[in-house]
Amino acid sequence: MLGDRLPERTALLTEQLRSPDPAIRFDAIRMAQDLIGTWRGDHARLVGLLADCLLADDAYTAAAAAESLGSLVPVTDVAREALAAFVAAHRATYGPEAWAIPTPLVRRAHQEAVMALARLGDARALPGLLTALDADVDAWRAVQVAGHVRAGAEELVPRLCRRLAAADYSQEGPASGAGALISALAAFGDTAAVPALTEAINAALRHEQWRTAASALTALASIGPDAASALDTVRPLADAQDVNLRTAATAALWSLERDPLDVVPRLHDLLDSHQHRDAADVLGRIGPPAAPALPRLKAMLSAHYDWARLHAAVAVWDIAGAAESDAVIRTLMEVWQGNDATAFHVVTCLERMGPAAAPALPLLRAEAARARRSRGVDLDDELHRTCRTLERRFATPPASRPGV
Repeated sequence: MLGDRLPERTALLTEQLRSPDPAIRFDAIRMAQDLIGTWRGDHARLVGLLADCLLADDAYTAAAAAESLGSLVPVTDVAREALAAFVAAHRATYGPEAWAIPTPLVRRAHQEAVMALARLGDARALPGLLTALDADVDAWRAVQVAGHVRAGAEELVPRLCRRLAAADYSQEGPASGAGALISALAAFGDTAAVPALTEAINAALRHEQWRTAASALTALASIGPDAASALDTVRPLADAQDVNLRTAATAALWSLERDPLDVVPRLHDLLDSHQHRDAADVLGRIGPPAAPALPRLKAMLSAHYDWARLHAAVAVWDIAGAAESDAVIRTLMEVWQGNDATAFHVVTCLERMGPAAAPALPLLRAEAARARRSRGVDLDDELHRTCRTLERRFATPPASRPGV
């Protein structure tokens, strides 16, 4: 077993992906995906070889390669043009309805390539997504990735809204299809979705689908004050019996109305519920006007649960700033050392803290030097990049920094 010997594993996979034997190439696709998804490093060569597997005469291999490329975004950005060329060739061969090609293997290869392009935010995925939504052919797959194609908002948002209006709220969870549609609309943050999201809340409430209603409230919150027309629906739910629903409604109240006098006391009370993390996050977004909640948040810095301490520490920093930097940096470092899963959230806060985060330099160095990923590719890449940036910043003597 080659284990963590990445150069040797990469060399072996390189040979396998170049093999004239289709079976060897196919098996190497998943192994390359696993290596790239597990280990940090420059994987451009492997990604290029995965792109070379987008073969017009081998839909089985092409589908597997496209699926792997889609799962490894943003590392696979170097395969963008190969994916676009593959999709364009399919459309030239099978026509504008290529997404709905009757041949199952060819259809899957095309759809996987379109979805990979969409995850890269590439507008060249748009024709396939529109075909899926208009022809209702595997539309659920298009909904999964539609929110990444921001350039297509004008055409995608109305279609997503129409599908949301037709969702069956008597079905729970994924069966209704509402959750995925709401998530896609939340990604756009488009005011055109406000009426559909408002009606989704009302429909979910009629069927006692509290989780779906909370998701729609969160989507409205992502739009901000421009969704104020939904306030009559949102405001009563800030007193809902269901805590998840009440928390989402309170967060939406802040985003839509920006009245700390109303929202901060509600969030303060929610700090004693199982939704304390979400409540702390909103208090942090409110900033200094949320100061009345500081005593409770500071008390949470000694909680037994790592995630409670983390979210409280971030909120304390965002509300009080440098005045509480010692307590915040100490808590963040303790949480990170005790629970590696918190790394991304901790480092995101450290970046905002500026010079006050300098005591975390040893942890930043250790994380930047780690070879193995401990989270998804997209988050891990951002984490690693931020750690490297902060490491360089804090390792440079103040007198040597530009402007000092």
